[in-house]
Amino acid sequence: MNKVYFIIPLIGALIFGGFYYNFTSQYEARARVVAAKVEQERKDRAAQDIKNREAAIKAAIETQAKRKLEREKKEAAEEAKRVARQEAEDQRLRSFDERNKLRDQVARLKKDLEEVKAAIAKVAEEKKRHVDEEAFLKTYVTQAEANQKYYYTLLDKIDAAEKARAAAEAAAAAAKKG
Repeated sequence: MNKVYFIIPLIGALIFGGFYYNFTSQYEARARVVAAKVEQERKDRAAQDIKNREAAIKAAIETQAKRKLEREKKEAAEEAKRVARQEAEDQRLRSFDERNKLRDQVARLKKDLEEVKAAIAKVAEEKKRHVDEEAFLKTYVTQAEANQKYYYTLLDKIDAAEKARAAAEAAAAAAKKG
């Protein structure tokens, strides 16, 4: 049994030696392969990180440009709205001023119209007065002409009567004389 205690550990040591030799001879190669693999993964990861960063930067620049365009469009739209609002306000003020001006003009024209109507009424009244006066004058002239004719006839009669009286007086004086 003594041999068993010596042989079993020896066999175990030989088996362990084989494994150990196998392990140590391949360990460094495997460690280098693993280290190279880890280093390659690190480099790949670093390269991938650089690519990802570049893609992120590119995406950020594109997003920033997109936001800038959207902001410019929004600002342009707001500016257009502001300009339109200002133009509408200006138009409203011009309309208000024009309305007030036209209202004043209408009031002035109504006043002028009233004055013209009053002047027309005055002229119509004066015309009526002149027409009445003309009618009166025509009647007066006709009457005056009739009176004139009457007076001329009367004067002719008076003249004839005076001639007759003068002739009668002359005849009476001639008769008295003679």
